[in-house]
Amino acid sequence: MDFAESDEHRDLLAAVGAVAAPYGGAYYVEHARAGTECTELWHALGDAGFAGVNVPEEYGGGGGGLVELALVCEEIAAQGAPILLLLVTHAISAEVLAGYGTEEQRKEWLPGLASGRQKVVFAITEPEAGSNTHKLATRARRVGDEWIVTGEKYYISGVDDAEALLLVARTGDEGQLSLFLVPTDAPGLQKTVLPVDVMLPEKQFTLHFDEVRLPASALVGEEGQGFRQVFHGLNPERITGAALCVGIARYALDRAARYAKDRQVWDRPIGAHQGVAHPLAKAKIETELAALMTRKAAWLHANGLPAGEASNMAKYAAAEAALAALDAAMQTHGGNGVAQEFGLLPYWGLARLLRIAPVNREMILNFVAQHSLGLPRSY
Repeated sequence: MDFAESDEHRDLLAAVGAVAAPYGGAYYVEHARAGTECTELWHALGDAGFAGVNVPEEYGGGGGGLVELALVCEEIAAQGAPILLLLVTHAISAEVLAGYGTEEQRKEWLPGLASGRQKVVFAITEPEAGSNTHKLATRARRVGDEWIVTGEKYYISGVDDAEALLLVARTGDEGQLSLFLVPTDAPGLQKTVLPVDVMLPEKQFTLHFDEVRLPASALVGEEGQGFRQVFHGLNPERITGAALCVGIARYALDRAARYAKDRQVWDRPIGAHQGVAHPLAKAKIETELAALMTRKAAWLHANGLPAGEASNMAKYAAAEAALAALDAAMQTHGGNGVAQEFGLLPYWGLARLLRIAPVNREMILNFVAQHSLGLPRSY
């Protein structure tokens, strides 16, 4: 095993950091509080070739893989600007379209995703299904040369800033899953903002599909094979979610360490006290461990190897590490930990969300118990 960081990846991190740093924490927190997308940073990443780092070169992308996309997600978060929609548009939609889309679909959508000028968000979650994908009720039925979609989706991110949805729906008499590209302005698609108290640039939506008509060309991949195709995107979503959490933890620890060195009480820096230093050191160790599992999971996926276990473990470990780092950072700041001037609380909300989504830690523990330890299924 070679744990040395390659020159290519070191250069990638430095270049991404150089693009993201001028925006940084103040920019992100301003947009998170206002609930507005980080469009300028998104465009800057696209112009520099980083938004589409995992998109094939023939469609305008960087030709890299999930390892490179995870590095981009981690570094922008470490600079204080964790963009949640990269997990959706590039870890899921770009991966699925590149792997299963028709040539026409790839030519239509991948260049826009690579340039950062288009977004395709992901619509799978339903209010009655929760984590049980087998209970999805949204249905697409074939009528002549069209598909007609009815149903409801819930907690769908960034719909107002996207040109299309990658929709998961039931098809056929036996209710197999299939994937569809649905324009966000399609007649019959009703979008309702779902209010949440987490401070995020991205809005959440409830979607109602009232006889939405789609052409036959909207089908992505093979009819009835959506379950297999979806998991080609869900592991990358978990891996990039983990990378985002690692970056958040790095950002929080950097802020806390600087504060602990500068802040003096009783004529010495507060970081000299073990009660301050040890929680930060513990969080640093947990962050590095999560980063290792995240890199392993990304490498496994990029090399076509089974990545489900590592992806789940990485997402679990990184969300826990991010929350621990933020908690230690806020405690280090004392009352300033919740002051707007220091801007730590919005990151706590995002990290707390990523402990729940895209899969909650309890379902990860179920997965590890069943698949890694061979214990009886509990649900």
